[in-house]
Amino acid sequence: MTPEPNLADVVARLRRAMRRAARTADPDNTLSVAQLELLSCLAENPGARPSRVAQLLKLAPNSVTTMVTGLRARDLVTRTSGSADRRTVELELTESGRAAVDRWQHHNAEILASAIDRLHPAWRHLIASAVPALAELVGAIDQLAETGTPHTERP
Repeated sequence: MTPEPNLADVVARLRRAMRRAARTADPDNTLSVAQLELLSCLAENPGARPSRVAQLLKLAPNSVTTMVTGLRARDLVTRTSGSADRRTVELELTESGRAAVDRWQHHNAEILASAIDRLHPAWRHLIASAVPALAELVGAIDQLAETGTPHTERP
């Protein structure tokens, strides 16, 4: 079964709408989406090495290094010697970094809840029913990203 041809477009538009709404909900937030995604990655992977963060986010290692330097200057991330090998580096969120992630996730949850409340109950039910399938879709996309599996051609 192939998805609706516009699913990718809807997902892209949803992401843009969420970013715009998050900026409106938290105008004092000066962090970029890329920085917030890096902080969120560290929240999910405490103690990750910069190379692992780059791999998870599909970013160039020097981009991660640049972002980490900026986030360290803002006291959002710490960089320490590895626990197993002192020659390696591990990244951790500071208390302020964790608060930034929590605030971003809270705003996103509020935005979605408020928007969903404006929908017809039948649409709310369909969206709620689709959440498990969407979570599976995220997992499948993450697997594709991890394995570097090329996309398949669609007729």
